[in-house]
Amino acid sequence: MIDKIKDFASHFFVTGDPLIYGADVSIGLSMVAIFFVLTYFKKWGWLWREWLTTVDHKKIGIMYIIASLLMLFRGGVDALLMRAQLALPNVHFLQSEHYNEIFTTHGTIMILFMAMPMMFGLFNIAVPLQIGARDVAYPFLNAFSFWMFFVGAMLFNLSFVIGGSPDAGWLAYPPLSELSGSPGVGENFYIWGIQLSGVGSLASGINFVVTILKMRAKGMKMMQMPLFTWSVFASCVTIIIAFPVLTVTLALLFIDRFAGGHFFTMLHGGNPMMYVNLIWMWGHPEVYIVVLPAFGVFSEVVSVFSKKRIFGYKSMVFSLMIISILSYFTWVHHFFTMGASANVNAFFAITTMAIAIPTGVKVFNWLFTMFRGRIRIEQPMLWTLGFIPTFLIGGATGVMLAVAPADYQYHNSYFLIAHFHQVLIGGVVFGYLAGIYYWWPKMFGFKLNVKLGLWAFWLWNIGFYVCFMPQYALGFMGMTRRVYTYGWDMGWGPLNLISSIGAVLMGIGFIFQVWQILYSIKYGERDTTGDPWDGHTLEWTIPSPAPEYNFAIEPIVKGQDDFWRMKKEGIVPMTKESEIKPIHMPRNSGIPFIMSWFWFIAGFGFTFGWTWMIVVGLLGVAGSMLARSFTKKLDYYIPVEEIKETEAKFGRLV
Repeated sequence: MIDKIKDFASHFFVTGDPLIYGADVSIGLSMVAIFFVLTYFKKWGWLWREWLTTVDHKKIGIMYIIASLLMLFRGGVDALLMRAQLALPNVHFLQSEHYNEIFTTHGTIMILFMAMPMMFGLFNIAVPLQIGARDVAYPFLNAFSFWMFFVGAMLFNLSFVIGGSPDAGWLAYPPLSELSGSPGVGENFYIWGIQLSGVGSLASGINFVVTILKMRAKGMKMMQMPLFTWSVFASCVTIIIAFPVLTVTLALLFIDRFAGGHFFTMLHGGNPMMYVNLIWMWGHPEVYIVVLPAFGVFSEVVSVFSKKRIFGYKSMVFSLMIISILSYFTWVHHFFTMGASANVNAFFAITTMAIAIPTGVKVFNWLFTMFRGRIRIEQPMLWTLGFIPTFLIGGATGVMLAVAPADYQYHNSYFLIAHFHQVLIGGVVFGYLAGIYYWWPKMFGFKLNVKLGLWAFWLWNIGFYVCFMPQYALGFMGMTRRVYTYGWDMGWGPLNLISSIGAVLMGIGFIFQVWQILYSIKYGERDTTGDPWDGHTLEWTIPSPAPEYNFAIEPIVKGQDDFWRMKKEGIVPMTKESEIKPIHMPRNSGIPFIMSWFWFIAGFGFTFGWTWMIVVGLLGVAGSMLARSFTKKLDYYIPVEEIKETEAKFGRLV
């Protein structure tokens, strides 16, 4: 019996690597510390009532952002481990198998479990407030979306210490991801982790499209919406079309691995290229899904901190939607070298390069907005200014990659790695950090420390160029991606060392940001006005942090940037006591949390092929849905007295 348990444990847990043993200890200590703190301060009830069961879009947004920052830490540590491995020739700091796992998990985590939740966090924080709504269209579904993302991320990350991580790259190309190439359970973790979180992403996309179309304040026409809301709309339309492709693709891969299907094998009529086409039909729109909202953030920030309306509002809206549409016609540029005809390559080269036009329109509009504006260099604006040169370089190198004949030179080289990070860090990460700094006072009621923020900004930016500029040269020198180690004779050592130093600088920048948050919680400048940046849009008309009901009286909008208009006309947004009425709100529910964890159990069962666990998980899901269908108390009203008390506390009651 003991021998059987030992044999099971040796396969179930990941063993043999000191780094993973260290992670085991860290995870164990962290869990004990969390349990001790919650028990000692008697916070279990608070945690359940205020967070685990909440359907408040603002709290869900904060949970998304906290989760994304944790994933940024995990993905960042993976990046530093890779750069340590490649810093010098002939290094064997990591085992080769472990290196394969790390570059797989780094890419997957950064795209799907860091960028996506950070984006959904900002959606939840800003969109309902910008359009004058009290909530999203489907609050219960919104909570379910978050918890599905969370359990998917947990399932994926669990592979690090249980069963073994996936190692076939972040897009899991067959045949490496088939049973013949990856016989362990790592790819199963990949499939089910992404499937679960993908359900949450798709549901969020539908939720925000409906919210924007149906819940705008009275008087707010589509062409009067803030540009961030427009960017969310464009992104969510892309999500609704792209994510089902990912779901189906992974389902087919699952059938190949579990049921002996041959959709993506060369046996019995299958074809790996079908997988490559399908995954990039989702994969390239995914890049635009995460970058479009960043464009919206920059538009808000540039306008507010230049004290001007955005230049060319209509052209900005059309360019967002054009990018959203063109994003579906670019996927083949990822495999120009795979043998398609010249006509096919030419078509996708042109459509890829065409995206540079609406993107360029936006950059010019931001510059024209700043021209003769009274620019204030606050932290959100600083990150926006940092974005422009990085994104221009990323865009220019993207056009180089879109030239099909030239791509034969760059394909699979480090030039591609440099371009990819240039766009995604310079565009997405910088954009979302600008957004977090911008809406931080609205989330928490205080601003983040400027001095520590400056340290973080410069370390990130200097580290960024030190890290990725050498990689363009390495690509031209013939270094391919997914290289585990290399010899002294290749001549790649000095540039790789410089690149690794840059990665360390960015890591230190992240530490400064954590320090900045912790320091500012105690010493940060409190926002007593609700409008610390002299904002233009509706979210700045209400107190910081925003009350549970958002708007005591639903706003009536008369035009674009309505709050700025009000300020110009000398109108102060106050709450008239006589106009306050009870506010209808959704009631908290534990079902999204419980149902998502049953999905986790089912996913874990599918990962290991344990039928009994799959049955338990799916029965739990069915039971949760049944419980929801019989729940009668779905909503409640906030009484007038409570609203008056809240508004009076912020000095807004007249």
